[in-house]
Amino acid sequence: MAAERSAIPVLDFGAWSNGSTDKKRRIAQELTDACRRVGFVYIINHGVPGDLLDEAFGWSKKLFDLPQEKKMLAPHPPGPTVHRGYSWPGLEKVSQDIINDGDEAKEAENRKISDVKESYEIGSEESETQPNIWLPEDVLPGFRKFMMQFYWKCFEAAKELLRALAIGIGLDDDDFFLRFHTGENNQLRLLHYPPVEAEKLSSNLVARMPAHSDWGTITMLFQDDCGGLQVEHPIKPGHFVDATPMKNALVMNVGDLLMRWSNDFLKSTLHRVTLPPVQEETHVNGKLITRPRYSIPYFVSPDPKAVIECLPVCTDEQHPIKYEPVIQEDYRRMRGRGQYAEVSTAPISVS
Repeated sequence: MAAERSAIPVLDFGAWSNGSTDKKRRIAQELTDACRRVGFVYIINHGVPGDLLDEAFGWSKKLFDLPQEKKMLAPHPPGPTVHRGYSWPGLEKVSQDIINDGDEAKEAENRKISDVKESYEIGSEESETQPNIWLPEDVLPGFRKFMMQFYWKCFEAAKELLRALAIGIGLDDDDFFLRFHTGENNQLRLLHYPPVEAEKLSSNLVARMPAHSDWGTITMLFQDDCGGLQVEHPIKPGHFVDATPMKNALVMNVGDLLMRWSNDFLKSTLHRVTLPPVQEETHVNGKLITRPRYSIPYFVSPDPKAVIECLPVCTDEQHPIKYEPVIQEDYRRMRGRGQYAEVSTAPISVS
């Protein structure tokens, strides 16, 4: 297992903030090397304090421990246009497939296997296209205030990673990517994977989160100690390795739009959440039940009208331009079709 985990590099980012130009260049190079070879990297000393992460996970557990009728006071709207609020088990279907408008047959086929997870999506209060959907304050007092503070704290860490990536790929302006990212189009996601029969997961009767790539620039993932996240091996397509939890580290991965910006120099890698390693066995009526899993991904995306086009520094005669320019909002809509049905489904049973 040690050899498997070593496929994902570990980067200490602690010296970045006060580092010399040479130190920053070295850290930036290590970051982009990891993003080029694997597309995933553990980052320690990233700037989001451990006690703040503990508090965020505490709020997440309080949220998902609420009765279902309370969580349904902030429901995710039907369809993929607005991605905010509470998604109950079975509502979202993650897929790498592109669903064209009107292709109901393909969408129905994808939904034959339900994703057993629930989530709550949060964005900037200033977003005009993605308005937040909050629980009433008396249902979970203090939740909204904390999550907005946490949202912007995560963006502070993200900005430094974007600066490092700009340096690492050879841009002269380390603020280049920041001009496309005000933070108002990011997404903070609280995720809970309830306990489920291990046999149902292993036999593909239900799923947690199937293999997919992320759509934005980068994703910063914080996870508990349960495990279950897997990343496609960099040189063995179709073979996945465990992204074993590391206390207070974030797992950063490249999104599709950064891959397009870099003309495939940086890699948007498939990943999935599946059956976690057996750490302690829990049986109900003689059946092995998985542990609950909590994770908090923070998706860093360009602003909706941002135009993403291959950077000249990433193209030459041996590396011609691979992608036409694309607007973030258009790409998000294209990838989001089929993820949420236009008619919302009832929560599935996870018992």
